[in-house]
Amino acid sequence: MKNLSLISKIGIAIIFISLQFSCAEKDVKTEVEAKKETQTAFPFKVPEEKPNIPLSASSERMFNFEEPRAQDNELFTQFKYTRLKGFDYSNGDGTISRRDPSRPILVDGSYYIWYTKRHTKVPPIGWDRAKEATDIIPSTDWDLCDIWYATSKDGITWEEQGAAVTRPEKPNSGWRSLATPDILVWKGKYYLYYQAFDEPSGLRGDLCPVSVSYSDSPTGPWTHGGDAIIPFGKEGEWDQNATHDPHPIVYKGKIYIYYKAAYNKWPHKRDKYLVGHGLAIAEDPLGPFEKHPLNPVMQSGHETTYWPYKGGVATLAIKDGNERETIQFAEDGVNFKIASSVSFTPTAAAPFIPDVFSNTGDGRGFTWGLCHFVNAGTPEKSYSIIARFDCDLSLDYDEPAFKNTGVWHRPEVYFEQGMGSLNQHPEGRYKKEDSKK
Repeated sequence: MKNLSLISKIGIAIIFISLQFSCAEKDVKTEVEAKKETQTAFPFKVPEEKPNIPLSASSERMFNFEEPRAQDNELFTQFKYTRLKGFDYSNGDGTISRRDPSRPILVDGSYYIWYTKRHTKVPPIGWDRAKEATDIIPSTDWDLCDIWYATSKDGITWEEQGAAVTRPEKPNSGWRSLATPDILVWKGKYYLYYQAFDEPSGLRGDLCPVSVSYSDSPTGPWTHGGDAIIPFGKEGEWDQNATHDPHPIVYKGKIYIYYKAAYNKWPHKRDKYLVGHGLAIAEDPLGPFEKHPLNPVMQSGHETTYWPYKGGVATLAIKDGNERETIQFAEDGVNFKIASSVSFTPTAAAPFIPDVFSNTGDGRGFTWGLCHFVNAGTPEKSYSIIARFDCDLSLDYDEPAFKNTGVWHRPEVYFEQGMGSLNQHPEGRYKKEDSKK
């Protein structure tokens, strides 16, 4: 009986211990399950890496950027603008225009820029009246132009130095107009790439190739180095009759020229156009240039703005395309992905990039540059002006004001974008059908 009593006591103890273990195990399971339930919700504190929980498409994309917060993203910035000093525009009568600035370069303590300059007796009459253009009447703002240059000590006050490259005699390429220059510094020499027009802009679109001139000094003289160095595409290809806005950088020891072409456009239609950016690569500034097989490498953006960034290439896309108003980055300089969305972007942005031609493999970015405004005048007195922009797209600079996402523009800025001459529905809503009439 004593043994039985002992066995009973041991059994009761075992049952008690088992119950304790069972309860403890249940408590552990409850804690784990509770933790799992907590982990299915997006955390209050933004994690450094994408959490291993179900995410919406937007939350997934959040972790595709350099930083989840725009304010921490090195490729996000606001843009601030400053009027330049030193340029005369003939009291705004439309006869003098400056546009398409090159990237500034710093030589012996002075900044140099090149740009499209038009100085005509009358303002442009418009692309739709190109047949009426003459040797003294320009069709567009970039018709009857030459390439000029200016210098500055501070990037704000500029002194115009004169013409760098002027129109050659007919029928040489560019006899009608020279426009959209950009600069390359390569092995101690300077190379200007620009568009060369052989007919008034608008006559059949902007059918013009890229020419190049070179010099031992930024002050010139400039020697003609070749025409059509970026060849047009074959009939039926996207760049069959245009290679615009040549934009050279040095990347991977070679010369990369990004260029644009508007396609799905002339000669049959104008209002359905698209803009693509191509890439042509050479080992010599005078060519031959070989087009990349994946062209167009960008399907958004208007003017070309590209720069070496870290080990890849970044670009600013404005105006055209579904991905307009973005900064994009490609690790290989070809396959671009959106890095940030930006606003109030500079048109024809030409940043000052100290290492753009250095081939370091570690591009540091920039903090300022030049751009243009194409609507400085009225429709009857059309002309463009060059301006300065400042920003923070540099890895070596930190100004929180440029990273601020809460920038508010005064009501007048928005009201200036009113309906204007657009056809309106009686209730004040714009009808989509009206655009087809």
